[in-house]
Amino acid sequence: MKIARHSKIIELIHRYDIETQEELAEKLNEEGFEVTQATVSRDIRELKLTKLALDNGKQKYIILQNQDVQMNDKYLRVLKEGYLSVDRAENILVVKTVSGMAMAVAAALDAMNWSEIVGCIAGDDTIMAAIRTKEDALIVMDKIRKIVISR
Repeated sequence: MKIARHSKIIELIHRYDIETQEELAEKLNEEGFEVTQATVSRDIRELKLTKLALDNGKQKYIILQNQDVQMNDKYLRVLKEGYLSVDRAENILVVKTVSGMAMAVAAALDAMNWSEIVGCIAGDDTIMAAIRTKEDALIVMDKIRKIVISR
């Protein structure tokens, strides 16, 4: 649950200008994560989030770019823990995940910034990933399998 929550936090701070822990807790609760301000505070520390001053005088949470290696490790862990299987239909990959983990795994796939992946759509336990070409779909399947085999 913690990994899924961390993935959701990353998604939320990219989508919204979140200024306070209370705002972040509210967004997480709206997304189905029952959290307290203390939990959010711990998550912010663990994710090493910082605040960036905006032009309008407000601030927002961001992930520092030098945290890429650590974040990649988190995304790899999410992918490994949530993944069940992958299948291909032409240039579309269908990734099956543990129930409730599809959004986190999709966020992890998107965060990998693989040039072959155009984007992902996630449900509860299934992801549809649009891949540029049929050949690229095979490449992405191979990349995913290499990651999850190293569990």
